[in-house]
Amino acid sequence: MKKTLLLLAAVAFAGSVGAQQKMSWEEAYKKADEVISKLTTEEKVRMTQGYSEFFFNGVPEKGIPYVYLSDATQGVHIRTNLPASSTLKQLEKSTAFPCPIMLSATFNPDLAYTYAKSVGEECRAGGVEVLLGPGINIYRDSQCGRNFEYFGEDPYLTSRMAEKYVAGMQSTGTAACMKHFVCNNLEFYRRRSNSVVDERAMHEIYLPGFKAGIDAGVATVMTSYNQVNGEWAGQSEYVIKDLLRGYLGFKGGIMTDWKSIYDWEKVIKSGQNIEMPGTPQFYIDKTAGDLLAEGKVTEKQIEDMIRPIIATCIAFDFYDREKYDPSLLAKFPEHEANAYKVATEGIVLLKNNGILPFDPKVGRKVLVTGKFINEIPRGQGSAAVPGYNNVTLAKALREVFGNNVVFIADPSEETIREADAVIVSVGTVDSESVERPFALPSKEEAAVKKIVAANANTIVLVNSGSGIRMTGWADDCAAIIYGWYPGQNGFRAIADVITGKVNPSGKLPMTIEKEFADSPAKNSVPKGAKLMRNVNEYFYRVFDVNYDESVLVGYRWYETKGIEPLFPFGFGLSYTTFSLDKAKLSSKTITADKPVKVSVTLTNTGDREGAEVVQLYVSENNPTVLRPKKELKGFRKVTLAPNGKSVVEFEVEWQDLAFWNDTTHDWDVNKGDFTISLGTSSADIDCELTLTAK
Repeated sequence: MKKTLLLLAAVAFAGSVGAQQKMSWEEAYKKADEVISKLTTEEKVRMTQGYSEFFFNGVPEKGIPYVYLSDATQGVHIRTNLPASSTLKQLEKSTAFPCPIMLSATFNPDLAYTYAKSVGEECRAGGVEVLLGPGINIYRDSQCGRNFEYFGEDPYLTSRMAEKYVAGMQSTGTAACMKHFVCNNLEFYRRRSNSVVDERAMHEIYLPGFKAGIDAGVATVMTSYNQVNGEWAGQSEYVIKDLLRGYLGFKGGIMTDWKSIYDWEKVIKSGQNIEMPGTPQFYIDKTAGDLLAEGKVTEKQIEDMIRPIIATCIAFDFYDREKYDPSLLAKFPEHEANAYKVATEGIVLLKNNGILPFDPKVGRKVLVTGKFINEIPRGQGSAAVPGYNNVTLAKALREVFGNNVVFIADPSEETIREADAVIVSVGTVDSESVERPFALPSKEEAAVKKIVAANANTIVLVNSGSGIRMTGWADDCAAIIYGWYPGQNGFRAIADVITGKVNPSGKLPMTIEKEFADSPAKNSVPKGAKLMRNVNEYFYRVFDVNYDESVLVGYRWYETKGIEPLFPFGFGLSYTTFSLDKAKLSSKTITADKPVKVSVTLTNTGDREGAEVVQLYVSENNPTVLRPKKELKGFRKVTLAPNGKSVVEFEVEWQDLAFWNDTTHDWDVNKGDFTISLGTSSADIDCELTLTAK
């Protein structure tokens, strides 16, 4: 090892982009043992904790440099709280990408690869070894302030995006960290919640995304704040040894979320590898060193704890490689272009009575009002990335409408009526540690109702990290554009959708309910509690979050229970039209060793080029256990010219028909008939085929 290479070095080294993994896990673990054998007992204990908030600890004089970690999934969160003695060369800027749920709305896994590769390149340029993402917790609760960091409500869609994100990130030599393991689906006093989850839901809904990332070779995993069935995830043998190491077979390093453990003896024996951030906590009375001195844990157990983190750093060459790759700084323009591309494909057109696209050459007067006119909407907390070269909504619309657009904060009713069209921008500012109301603030809600009542040509632009209540005005406006948190240049993409330069192709990665009372998560927050930022969190009582809906999450809940949502999962409009027909199966029967091919013809029946997402769902006709009405098991995004046709093909495997049997504790498939549904959303099914499992 290069004993002179310190993470806190002042010099930036030129170097090439690293590969995903330099050696096998077996070899890395052998080398980790060699490193550990050279450490003193005190040094081993030190390695059980992080250093200065965002570093894996190190012993530089023995060839173990400190390893730098940074948030977040949607870009590099540039830290300002580095150690006072640090001379680490920081990035001067980082690209603010569209939020991950907007990335998921593209239904384009290849974009997830490109997106993550871009973020990883900025990490390598700035000396960041581990990017604390992707966040892949399932969207269960529309009020969760962290939904914007995740990939939506469906485990299949989440899995396809997660595996590509991991591959793209780690292609640069930056380690990805999947988080938060597991069942962290609520931000209301997240350190006090106990997720009570049954075995089927765990395996069918909450684990698949993590499995996909692990199968893609993810380097690290972060445990979550919450309890899982009565024990804190960061010190739970069930969570770490049984699920993560055992069932999922994860070989890399595991870290706690920041300040999330309570009992060091349990931590050491749980299979956890490092406690972050490493600063003393007032509620923990004994450290790992204390327990070792008292004989409650052994030095061998300390060695077992730290071995996977050291092995991971060795496998990914963090201890030996040149820290910086400044050549990657030249790629910022490419990253900006990638961010714009994601925004163009992630914008979801939810309603359009024909007002869009809006030709700027006609010269109609456009009134713009509401929120986020001169600021970039973004999720807050550790995921926040300020960006650079930021394009506001005002700037983007002026670029296309010129003097025909006017911005008024509080327009009169007469001004509203006189406009040829009104764009009203609404939304939320979501953040970790906050559960925010599903409904907009009453003043904002009233303003939207006033505008749509005064002018039928009103386009509502929503910028939010998850669903909001739109029931009060959705029927009365002319169009609804879901713009999410679109990143530093995403408003330019939104302007291009409004004018028709871009044909929208985004699809909802979650269901938007009519009322929050319709949601299976409606009782997650303790009765009578007020939604606000968590304060004095460690003194709040522990409360149960009962996942009573089991496997019926998202559209699975609404369809199976017969509750009509406002907008269904997978839904999104285009400026052209499509049809699906001629669906075929390669065989009417399926067996465990022989998958079946499914084909369907997609036709662009409109007059302009556009992209459609063909979605394949599976249903069991006569289930022996509770099963959703249908489950997504395939999707393809296809771009076609007017009158263009494409035969879209899928492969259905035995596992696609399976449910988790909580009696045998394994996957199971019932023999009998299944329905294969093909459509353009969970609610828009054009073709159905019968497939028999034998």
